Amino acid sequence: MESAVLETPLLHGLPDEIALLCLARVPRQCHNTLRCVSRRWKALLCSEEWHSYRKRNNLDESWIYVICRGTGCKCYVLAPDPATRTLKVIRVMEPPCSAREGISIEALDRRLFLLGGCSWLKDANDEVYCYDASSNSWSKAAPMPTARCYFVSAALKDKLYVTGGLGLTDKSPNSWDIYDKATDSWFAHKNPMLTPDIVKFVALGGELVTIHKAAWNRMYFAGIYNPVDQTWRGTANEIALCWSGPTVVLDDGTLYMLDQSLGTKLMMWLNETKEWVMLGRLSDKLTRPPCDLVAIGRKIYVIGRGLSTVTVDVDTAARVDGFLVSTSTGPLMEHDFPPERCRVITI
Repeated sequence: MESAVLETPLLHGLPDEIALLCLARVPRQCHNTLRCVSRRWKALLCSEEWHSYRKRNNLDESWIYVICRGTGCKCYVLAPDPATRTLKVIRVMEPPCSAREGISIEALDRRLFLLGGCSWLKDANDEVYCYDASSNSWSKAAPMPTARCYFVSAALKDKLYVTGGLGLTDKSPNSWDIYDKATDSWFAHKNPMLTPDIVKFVALGGELVTIHKAAWNRMYFAGIYNPVDQTWRGTANEIALCWSGPTVVLDDGTLYMLDQSLGTKLMMWLNETKEWVMLGRLSDKLTRPPCDLVAIGRKIYVIGRGLSTVTVDVDTAARVDGFLVSTSTGPLMEHDFPPERCRVITI
């Protein structure tokens, strides 16, 4: 029976190469319907052939996954709407760990990972849940070696890096846990830093920028971790200013930060001169802080309370009296919950 399914053509009367050319042009919003047509179509939408073809022909679409917490934790899936140049809510998901707080969210390729967390009844745990956007399904991934909540995480080159947080044991206060997607396994890595007080990871240029808070003087400084040779070195401490706001890296490797301390300002890191420069200000009434940042192509999306969104095209945005020219949309949901974390998955 399995061989018969595999031999069944994707579209009756057409070679599979032509059928793939047709099906790959179906918008991503209709992919759940395509999966229900047949086993062959379902297997196709989960295959690497499907994803590589859509990417190669510029047919792939990027959706934003926003975790918000109100009465429980929910994941809002947003998609850019070319007609209005804003975002629209595609669907709302309730993760398996919706009752937890202090979870961390990262995306690897086409999968969204929800890690750790705790609740008022249970201490920090090591569970990891994975949402596969290709098959639209949740599953459990390998648990972390160390139970954590309210911790630091980052995704870099098909690996997840986590450290710090609450709920740690005496044996692993400064340990790193590193997840390999290819093998669905973790291994504990001895802390390579001179100091354990990491408050933020930033994946930049194939390395991890580590932001530290010194316990003795409450000052912030930075370092760079090289995952290839597992070494750490110091760097210009000016980049550590990003500890205070959300950051995002565009496809050209440029780091941006949203400074929400005195108004809302979009900052850009100049690696040549080791300094932050202000691109422009954004209205607090439009951004509705606290916000998080994501990027799709050359556009930065500033997502605030109630899923209000401000979109900045960094290539075409102009400044008028110090304010960035942008497009915006009001809240997309009734409740005024702030976003905890935003990530992008492209299919």
